[in-house]
Amino acid sequence: MRYKAVFLDIDDTLLDYDTCCRQAFDYAMEAIHEPSSDELFRLFFDIANRLFEEAKHGQHTIAEVMELYPREFIERSGLGMELLDDFKTRFREGWGLSHAQVDGADELLRALHGRYRLYAASNSFAHLQRQRLELAGLLGMLDDAYVSSEIGFDKPDVRFYEEALRRSGLRPQEVLMVGDSETTDIIGARQAGLDTCWFNPKEKERPDLHPTYMVRSLREIIPLL
Repeated sequence: MRYKAVFLDIDDTLLDYDTCCRQAFDYAMEAIHEPSSDELFRLFFDIANRLFEEAKHGQHTIAEVMELYPREFIERSGLGMELLDDFKTRFREGWGLSHAQVDGADELLRALHGRYRLYAASNSFAHLQRQRLELAGLLGMLDDAYVSSEIGFDKPDVRFYEEALRRSGLRPQEVLMVGDSETTDIIGARQAGLDTCWFNPKEKERPDLHPTYMVRSLREIIPLL
């Protein structure tokens, strides 16, 4: 085998970020006794995406983003700042319960389980990401989950990957990183010396990216390994 292990991003690779985000948002809005709507969700979603994108380029840490986007949403939505703490708490609760899979995630892990050591490699809060993977029925097929809140660094910082390699006892050339983000998963992992597989279901054009592999479906990974 060319690799001993596979690192896999979680959101928009194993779990469907958009669907999970809407589920968590609706959960939070119901918990604070406010009606949810497509318009309010779009505002929330756009704020969160912008801040997470800025974090990829070092403008914020993930922990900072987790504080910033609920505040900006409450401010701009006009819901009332007295709801901020409750909304933030309830959204995180809902996020921990959200576990919609990306199509083919279960099939991919079942095909690789027992043949490779499998690790989740994700930004966010570790306890929430593990809970989501467990609810999705995926955690038991993973050897471990490396999440930024425990690792101490956020992807794409090479120190995230270096610490994940240290904990797994693996060398960079023994690991393939699979993920959807050009910045955090592909560029970050490549800078740490790992081969990369870009999961690109939307067929984005990035001729400068140069991943080791590029797939449009998770199922396309199985014959590669």
